[in-house]
Amino acid sequence: MEIFHISAECYPMAKVGGLADVVGALPKYQKKAGHEVRVVVPCYDTKFKKENEFECVHWGDVKLGNFNFPFSVLKEKTDKLGFELYLIEIKELFDRPNVYSYQDDVERFVAFQIATLDWIIGRETIPDIINCHDHHTGLIPFMIKYSYKYAKIEKVRTAITIHNGLYQGQFGFDKLYYIPEFDLKHIGFLDWSNAINPLAVAVKCAHAVTTVSPSYLDEINVFANGLEMLFNSVRDKSKGILNGIDIEVWNPAKDKMIAETFSIKTFEKGKQKNKEKLCEIFELDPTKPLFSFIGRLFDEKGGDLLPQASALALSENFQEINILILGSGNPIIEEQLAALKNDYKGNYNAFIGYNEELSHLIYAGSDFILMPSRVEPCGLNQMYSLRYGTIPIVRRTGGLKDTIIDFGDNGNGICHNQASVGDIVYSINRAVGLYKNKESFNKIRKLGMGIDHSWERVCQEYIEIYNLIIQKNEG
Repeated sequence: MEIFHISAECYPMAKVGGLADVVGALPKYQKKAGHEVRVVVPCYDTKFKKENEFECVHWGDVKLGNFNFPFSVLKEKTDKLGFELYLIEIKELFDRPNVYSYQDDVERFVAFQIATLDWIIGRETIPDIINCHDHHTGLIPFMIKYSYKYAKIEKVRTAITIHNGLYQGQFGFDKLYYIPEFDLKHIGFLDWSNAINPLAVAVKCAHAVTTVSPSYLDEINVFANGLEMLFNSVRDKSKGILNGIDIEVWNPAKDKMIAETFSIKTFEKGKQKNKEKLCEIFELDPTKPLFSFIGRLFDEKGGDLLPQASALALSENFQEINILILGSGNPIIEEQLAALKNDYKGNYNAFIGYNEELSHLIYAGSDFILMPSRVEPCGLNQMYSLRYGTIPIVRRTGGLKDTIIDFGDNGNGICHNQASVGDIVYSINRAVGLYKNKESFNKIRKLGMGIDHSWERVCQEYIEIYNLIIQKNEG
């Protein structure tokens, strides 16, 4: 079948979070399974765009009310990502380095969706499936069904994959005129709490709804920033599918970004070499257990808990542990974490920002990864950690609950129930005890490395959903 994935992010073209990793991996494995797969993202001014060759395959104008924006569709020439990658170039809107957080984000992503559909209706073939990702593409299922100009593809089946239901992209009805003309009797599909809510639109109009873990599907029926009732009403077309990881990119035996490669047979020596390199860079002691955090420094990820939890854990353990933070986000949290460097020099450090190569080294060289998330629809960091023999310390929520079992229950990690400083510190103290028991410590690391979180299984679950909604259409 011919599958389009439409997203605001795709690694390595543009990445803010886990959305990019999924859209950069799932299509590759669907292509390997024998399907025609195309990924469409905006053309941001990124390093990947500058360093690779593209050809223009389509051009036109996006109409947003009285405004016209010229656009081009650029195809990456070599299919180096394992699938066809297309960029929607709208220079007035996307010729910028960042993915989000501009005042005209509504205009940017509405224009992106319209340009994408304008191109699709101009192609010779009609796709079987359009898989939208998060609210940035949430208007597409509605426009395909109801906007007159897209009548050619009104029978195309659509799916919406929700990576984070807290972000919904709401905007006022004063911008209704952006959406290509449709019969106003369908306006109710756009409305949620007297606003146009793209995520709610997609959930209402798509033929299938997927979330990135089974537990997250359950959680958004209880807490979804006002959409709980809607998610409850569409359970019959919803399924939670746990994300996979790209085992070609995240492979400690072949990873060129780490200090020394290793396998499940050589992980003790290999991890120690990477730990020594990491500790050399950040002036830490490689003989002590190393706890790391990688991620966005926001309340959602428990980032606000890290400064106090780090200070308390270091104090309680008489500075016999190391803590390393890699992340960016809330400026106040960044400042607090940076300030701890002076108080716990030699046992604590922080890199404020993001560095992909450094993240690989941290997964390879750390003993434990901290994930005290309040919300974690799936989580990929814990899967990367397991792959690299690093033990995750997680709060039981979303995908973390689906992937990590406490070592006290013969599992692969350390779990706590509350997103609190006390629970984090208590879990770190448990980890210190585990670290001292080398036999148990290595047994759990080896267990984690042996778990299969590859995309092959996940890929097949998506294909089954696609086939199901296509068969319903034919019926």
